[in-house]
Formats: sequence, C-alpha cells, structure tokens
Amino acid sequence: MRVLRRLAAGVAAAATMLGVAAAPAQSQETLTVWFTKGFYAGEDQALERVVQRFQQQTGVRVELSLPSTEDCVTRSVAAVEARTPPDVGFCTTYDFRTTGRWAFEGRLEDLTPIINPIKDRFQDAALATTFLARRDGQKAYYAMPIQQQFMHFNYWKDLLEQSGATEADIPKGWDAFWNFWCDRVQNGLRQRGQRINGIGHPMGIAASDTFYSFLTWANAYNVQIVDANGNLVLDQPANKANMIKAVETYAQIFTRGCTPSSSINWLDPDNNVAFHNKQIVATHNATISIAAKWLDDSNNANLTAEQRAQAKTNYEQLVRTIPWPNKPDGTALPTRAAVKTAVVFADGKNKKRGLEFLAFMTQEENLAPFVEGSVGRWFPVTKAGVNSPFWQADDHRKAVKAQYEAGTVPFEFVYNFRFTAVNAENVWARAVQRVAQDRIAPAQAVDEMIARIRQLIAP
Repeated sequence: MRVLRRLAAGVAAAATMLGVAAAPAQSQETLTVWFTKGFYAGEDQALERVVQRFQQQTGVRVELSLPSTEDCVTRSVAAVEARTPPDVGFCTTYDFRTTGRWAFEGRLEDLTPIINPIKDRFQDAALATTFLARRDGQKAYYAMPIQQQFMHFNYWKDLLEQSGATEADIPKGWDAFWNFWCDRVQNGLRQRGQRINGIGHPMGIAASDTFYSFLTWANAYNVQIVDANGNLVLDQPANKANMIKAVETYAQIFTRGCTPSSSINWLDPDNNVAFHNKQIVATHNATISIAAKWLDDSNNANLTAEQRAQAKTNYEQLVRTIPWPNKPDGTALPTRAAVKTAVVFADGKNKKRGLEFLAFMTQEENLAPFVEGSVGRWFPVTKAGVNSPFWQADDHRKAVKAQYEAGTVPFEFVYNFRFTAVNAENVWARAVQRVAQDRIAPAQAVDEMIARIRQLIAP
C-alpha cells in the first residue's frame, strides 16, 4: 500500500505541475508513446513497469510502440511531417538528428512547466542541451533529458600482454598513446605471428561512431567549430590550423596500417564485432556496449555454462575500459556528451497526458531503473542517478563515472540545430577519407569541409 500511495502521489504531483486536477481518465482515453527498443531486455522491462504504473494511477491506456533505433527516428520524422505524430516520443538518435530542428520549427511542446519544478534534480550540463531556440529566437525547454552517452576506449588485456607490453606501459600523452597501440602492441603481435591490428578506428561515412570519434579527436586539438551563439568559427585561423592537424592525424591511423583496411567502410556495429572477434586489440566506442555485451552474455540462459563462464571472465578480467589520453598540449580531454531526449509533439492528440507521462517517467524511482536497465550503456542525467551504487559496481562503470566527473562538453547542434545535417552527411569522415584514400593535402580537405558546412548551415 505504501508503494501505491507513493505512485499515486507522483502522478498527482505531475498533474499539479501542469495546473490540472489529477482526475481519472475519461473512458477510452489513450496516450500514444514511441520509445526506441532497448539494447537490453532490462530497458524495455523497466519502461513497461513505468507504463503499467501510469495506467493504474491515471486510467489512461498507453499505446506503447518500441521500434528499432533507425525505424524509430524515420517513423517519427514521417509522422511529424504528416502532422500525425505520437503524443510522446523518445528515440536515441533524436538528439543527433531531429530535436533541435523540431524545436526551431515549432513542432514540440514547451516542457518548461514540468521541468522548472524539478530542474535542480538534473545535471546542469545535461539539462542545458534541451534549452532550445524557436524560429523567433525564443528559447525554452523543448525536450526532456533521459540519459546520455560518452566516448570510451576499450582494449583486450590478454592481447596487450601477448604483445609483450603491460597495462602499466600505456602512456597518458596523446602521440605516445596512439603510437603505443600502432607500433609497440601491433608490431609485438605481428612478430609473434598474429595478424591483429592495434586499433579499430571508425572511418565509415555512414557510421555515427565516426563523427563521434572524430569530433572527440578534434576536441583534443582544441578545435572550436561554433561559438555559444551557434555561429561558425571553424574558419578562424587558429581553429582551421587545429582542424587540419586533427584530420591529418586521424587519417594517419589508417594510412599507417594500424586499423583494418575495412574500417574505411565500417558501420556502427563493425568495430564492436572486430573487437569481440579479437581482430583488433583496442577501439574507441560511444557507450560501454563493448564491455556490457560480455556482462549480458554471462547472464544469458541460452548460452552454455562454458560460454557464460568465459563471458564473465571477459567482462571482469580481460576487457578494459579507460578514458582517452590527455590532449597534445598535455591537458585533460573532456568527453563529449550526447544527451538523449524525449519530447511531446505539438500535433499530438493528448499533449496534456503526454506532459504528465514525462513528468512521471522522470521521477527518480522510474527513470533510474530504465537507465540502469542498459547495464551501463547509458549514463544518468540526474544528480541522484550519478551517485547510485550501480556506478561503483565494477571497473567499467567506475571508468564511465570518472569520465563524467572529469568534465563533459556538448555537440555543436546544441548551439545550432543545423549541425545535425552536418553530422548526418558526416563531413568529418568525408574529409578524413579524402586524405586517407584520395591522398589530398589535409589543408585542402579542411577547405572543402568548411565550404560544405557553410552550405549545410545556411538559413
């Protein structure tokens, strides 16, 4: 009874925030909700529990759809254009592709009424990414932060040791770090007859991994692409010079043969697959899905006892998660944070209940199990979530938390939504490929990059 009273109070509080009475729903009242299908069963199960509680306490029937990652956003875009969207949407690529544009176009409801009363619960940096501008320049909270992801570095401890190196040998400095994997580790394995590459380096134009990795690389070289008002500053001399260096050195991992030749065409799953098959020693990856795969396998009843035991060993002993090295100038490299956002659509049929649902969803007792259901793949956006014992449970999660605490920076589309189109076209990977494959000068590749960005962000 105590639990039910807390749940009822939660819905009542959400209704109070919206200035409406927490009355039972009218007969046949429905709420349409689309969420990306979870990578792990725990995510979907946690969401379904939230839906069940919301239905029990409001009488509203929730029509929940769980499309795949790509289908979720393409369906959403089509529905928004047809003015037939769901009431609530959450796709894990909204932030990369659509949220800022929809806010600019007036397609989203203002969530300020439900965010303001609870804004102190959120991490400042995460919440700031949802304070977006409309066409008239007015800003408001047009999205709700749900979870976020960072860029990590993973390696196989056993392959590292087979090369003749140890974990204590891994350098902290930028150039020394990449040379270590490309020269000492890869060459050490080759001398022992193992045709394994030192690094799995995302290069494919169609992969979001590539632009996430490359923009992290650009951060290391202190490249500023836009200012706080969203204006392009990449063409300023210092930023352009730093971008040339970033493109040149990112391409060098490929041209020196440190990454598989196929990485030029990799899609998002391919560096994970190469890592799991031990075709590479190390890779950089957005989220700790590489490590989490082995944790999930260790609990998979469909696998043999031997397979589960090996997966447990991999997760606990052989796969490592570490932050990126320090910048070339010796300072710490803050991690880029991609904050995943939920929205209430302006053309939704039941926006009032949609706002109630998001307010209910983001109560800590509902949001935390959803985020933690991903076994570490997603990081919380609330202050309480960061302090959960979940993030102290093993070395992988501790590494994720340490990266968060070292500082995060947002993507350019937070300041200028048109950069979602820049990332979608992946001008970054195109510039790198121009150097790596076409062998043009990095300066020319960056000139082409800047010219194309200007076209893509033109009003």
